[in-house]
Amino acid sequence: MFRTKLILSLLLLFLSFSVSSQEKYNNDLLNSELNKKMLKFKDEINFKKAQQFFFQKNWDSTLVYSMKQLNSGKVKELKDYCHFLRGSSFRELKLFEEAKKEFNLLSKEFILYPLVYNNLGIISLELKDFKKSIYYFNKLEQLSDKDQKKYYIKSLHENLGVCYLHLNKFSQAETYFLKSSEILKLEKDTISLIGSYNNIANLYYQQYKDNLAIPYFEKAYLLSAKVKDFEVKRQTAKNMSVVEENRNNFKAALTYRKESEQWKDSLNNQNKIWAVADFEKKFAVAQKQKEIKVLQVENKLKNTQRNSLFFSAVGLLLILTGGVYLYAQKVRNGKTILRQKNKLDELNATKDQLFSIVSHDLRSSVNALKTSNAKLSATLETKNYDELSHLIIQNSGIANGAYSLLDNLLHWALLQTKQLYFHKESVHLHSVIQQIEYNYKPLLVDKSIDFENLVSKNIFLFVDLDSLKIVFRNLLDNAIKFSNENGQIKFLSNDLDSDYCQVIIQDTGIGMSEKTITELLQEGELLAKKGNSEIIGTGLGLQLCKQMIAKNNGTFTIESEPNKGTKMIITLPKNK
Repeated sequence: MFRTKLILSLLLLFLSFSVSSQEKYNNDLLNSELNKKMLKFKDEINFKKAQQFFFQKNWDSTLVYSMKQLNSGKVKELKDYCHFLRGSSFRELKLFEEAKKEFNLLSKEFILYPLVYNNLGIISLELKDFKKSIYYFNKLEQLSDKDQKKYYIKSLHENLGVCYLHLNKFSQAETYFLKSSEILKLEKDTISLIGSYNNIANLYYQQYKDNLAIPYFEKAYLLSAKVKDFEVKRQTAKNMSVVEENRNNFKAALTYRKESEQWKDSLNNQNKIWAVADFEKKFAVAQKQKEIKVLQVENKLKNTQRNSLFFSAVGLLLILTGGVYLYAQKVRNGKTILRQKNKLDELNATKDQLFSIVSHDLRSSVNALKTSNAKLSATLETKNYDELSHLIIQNSGIANGAYSLLDNLLHWALLQTKQLYFHKESVHLHSVIQQIEYNYKPLLVDKSIDFENLVSKNIFLFVDLDSLKIVFRNLLDNAIKFSNENGQIKFLSNDLDSDYCQVIIQDTGIGMSEKTITELLQEGELLAKKGNSEIIGTGLGLQLCKQMIAKNNGTFTIESEPNKGTKMIITLPKNK
């Protein structure tokens, strides 16, 4: 399968036929013939405009004026030329069926009829009618070498090779490709030769003749250093990357891949420079037009001095309108600033609340650890090992709580500042929960809590793995924290449909009231309380869970009653 994908990639990159390399020469030949006709028929304006627009590559206008010439019924001698211009324009516009109709209307007496065969062959190749394309190209092949050079049909052998390659006739394809490459080497047409080498390499690659294919890919890559075409350089480097990947030489493949991306960036920069130059050109023309208009206005003003009062009134009205507009803009800006200030105040209040809560919890944890360590020092002197064991476990719990708080704070800060790396992939749900269970095994054993992973082993989610682990760790940590000894915690799954799946974390702990659930589910709520107003925690972990579930296109709900346990229900997308 991997090999097949690589071959398809190479086909997309390099299996192409040659058109643009010969267009300039064909156009020169056509232009020469058209100019002869223009000298002979000076009064045919429509034909003249069709010719001009054709060489300006304004295909739509070419179609309009060539049709006007045909409809006029004048000068039947120009009929074939008009059909040729129309066929070529339709081909450039990718309207291949219309182009075929126009070329088929030309008479065999047309002086440039070999170019008709060439166009029909290229159109058939575009339409993937390879047998028809071979038919037309064979017509050109029957021409003498002198006529082939006259019409400059240099891509004939390359295009025939492409046709036979698509028909899996590798022997014929090889013959034409090699003949084409030899001609291109003699003519020193480097860019076309690169394309030819790539086609030969792809021919061998399709037949799994890697030892023959790879030298041609390397030749194409080395030749690309001699051309200035960034796209050619990018493609040859990318092709070498694919070849090296297939050879399991991933270091070399990475080098070529980086080079390909660099040429891609260079190509983008070049396009930007051209775009800027074009913009500057248009801007200069606009400025000149503006200056001309200003001069025209000034001349009109000089000739209409008696209307000066009217223009003064107009100017005053414009000033008044501008003043009103500026005032309205000022009011609008003021409202915007006020809204931003209110939002900033709200964010600052949230930040202050967060710092207050976190500092309180950290201070409590550190103070508890300090007190416990003092007891630990005293107990060491009495050598009361049972008490020592109890205090060490207590210290570990306090340290773990403080670490969890800091870990959640770090991830919350990264998420708020959009610095958290986030990559969705296919994740096996059952395996992730097994790993989380292993991490929390000491806490589960310490409280004698029975843990069950009842999630289906056939479920794969499309989520970010790290954020999913953070969500499960926080929810399992809360379930352990608020479960009594000898309690029970379960992870369950429920298939909703082909797109989404529910993951349920169920415990037999102390539960919570509807009011507490509502507070926890509110956006930005950082503090939750028990019924006795004793602080449970910051709520930061749960807010972090909600935001990460949302980034994974999921939803989160809570079902609970006091002293009857809690269900945390997460809905997440499946991998398709």
